[in-house]
Amino acid sequence: MLEKSMLNLIEKIAYKYALLNAIKHNGKAMIGPVVAKVIGEKPELKPYARDVVVVVKKVVDEVNKLTLEEQVDELKSKWPELLEVKPTIEKKELPPLPNVDKYPRVTTRFAPNPDFVLTLGNARAAILSYEYARRYNGKFILRFEDTDPKTKTPLKEAYELIREDLKWLGLDWDEEYIQSLRMEIFYKYARKLIEVNGAYVDLCSQREFQKLRNNGIPCPHRDQPVENNLELWDRMVNGWYGEGEAVLRIKTDLKHPDPPVRDWVAFRIIDTDKNPHPLVGSRYVVWPTYNYAAAIDDHLMGVSHILRGREHAQNTTKQMFLYAHLGWKYPETIHFGRLRFEGFVLSKSKIRGLLEGKPGEYEGYDDPRFGTLRSLRKRGFIPETIRRIIFDVGVKPSDATISFDNIASINRKILDRKAPRIMFVANPVRLHIENVSELKSTIPFHPEVRNMGYREIIVKGAEGVDVYISEDDVKLFREHNIVRLMELVNVELVDIMHDHIKVKVHSYDVEEAKKVKAPIIQWVGGRYVETYMIAPKGDELERVKGLSEYSILKFKPDDIVQFVRVGFVRIHELHKDKVKVYYAHP
Repeated sequence: MLEKSMLNLIEKIAYKYALLNAIKHNGKAMIGPVVAKVIGEKPELKPYARDVVVVVKKVVDEVNKLTLEEQVDELKSKWPELLEVKPTIEKKELPPLPNVDKYPRVTTRFAPNPDFVLTLGNARAAILSYEYARRYNGKFILRFEDTDPKTKTPLKEAYELIREDLKWLGLDWDEEYIQSLRMEIFYKYARKLIEVNGAYVDLCSQREFQKLRNNGIPCPHRDQPVENNLELWDRMVNGWYGEGEAVLRIKTDLKHPDPPVRDWVAFRIIDTDKNPHPLVGSRYVVWPTYNYAAAIDDHLMGVSHILRGREHAQNTTKQMFLYAHLGWKYPETIHFGRLRFEGFVLSKSKIRGLLEGKPGEYEGYDDPRFGTLRSLRKRGFIPETIRRIIFDVGVKPSDATISFDNIASINRKILDRKAPRIMFVANPVRLHIENVSELKSTIPFHPEVRNMGYREIIVKGAEGVDVYISEDDVKLFREHNIVRLMELVNVELVDIMHDHIKVKVHSYDVEEAKKVKAPIIQWVGGRYVETYMIAPKGDELERVKGLSEYSILKFKPDDIVQFVRVGFVRIHELHKDKVKVYYAHP
């Protein structure tokens, strides 16, 4: 067992680090990080880790009873040096692009398929491509790759929704293209490929071709004369063949070690009477594959550097054969590893399945349980957070995993000095203070950023005054008897009634609250607004009814505020008698 002097020392060190940890986490210190800091400062305590945990738990409980303002004041008065460097997030620099001097201008592109809105996963290629173009004073292109009306059917509304998502991220583009409106260009280069004997029309069934391909044997149509291929191509375009009856293939190496690379499909037939395209309807029946359309457009648009996931490495190999046939130089390609995000539903197919399979249970593309950019925006995540995450990961080829806590931590640090703080009580319970007729409090919207201003709250009553507290805080009166209403008054329990709590004024000063170790809670009184808070909770949406300060009405939809002791929320709807907010994180 440790001596009393050592336990006192541990308590002092723990208090310091508990205050610092609480300030970093919106007033709530966590035991684990504080224990690590204590043992880090005093390594000789490692064999006594259990004793350290007991002391730290006690200290953390005491610190968490203080308001964030009080925690800051405590740290400033005793360890001001710890506050000299504010927690900041450094923006990491991206590595330089290769062979920039070989191109007259750096040109990058972001090429989404408009079959859905953008997700966190899509944001990486978009942000990196944009940032590199701006870094080199180059060109950034937005290109909609929408040439699969059957299996990846474009959504008419998705084009504009994607534009909105990119603008929200802070990205703007120099040129925009839609591939379905460039079909005649794709047909033109298909003829050129046939003419240089780099492509041929294959009339084999898919099963027949795969059997030959896997054995490195040429398809019987591979060596037919160019004239025959041109005639068959014209027949394809003019609707002579049905789905699966003819394809145009790019000639590659039949001995290539990766069978899918061998003579890959450049064009296939799609019945657009059954699967009309949202922009061009059934005007075309012969459609280019992703690899063909992307390869042609990258050259014609002067793309110098392609940034895409490592899973596209095979596509790069395929497309290089097409470039060789046409005598073109392939762009520089940077393949980065997969980026996984934990805590979000990111799969487009899964989200689409949920929306279609459970109509009415989800709010749409921006349902806060999803990992779409619109969902994050709805909850109160800001573009700077997404950009910083992408910069942190960069273009490294290895895979990375980002948890919800990581994203929330960055968002919290950015918002901490930007978001005004107001009080909100969930499932309100009336608190009647019986021995006073008026209480008044002037509270800053931020404990440190004073230029955010103040609000004055006045509560009056002929026979005492009424305020409201959160239902979860009722138990504190049973446990402590004396409780401090933040920035207002210290009250002492008189009685807990079936529909309200009776209390009386004990004292006013925060120092008096400290002496009796009174917990500090938020409250709402005077004028207030009915408030509905929607928060993801696993697979469900939790809808919390409560009251917020009347001062919330000075803000506007899309503003982000911090509910004291609750967390950051984004204001969604604002009316004089009702407010709807979405919860982001603590």
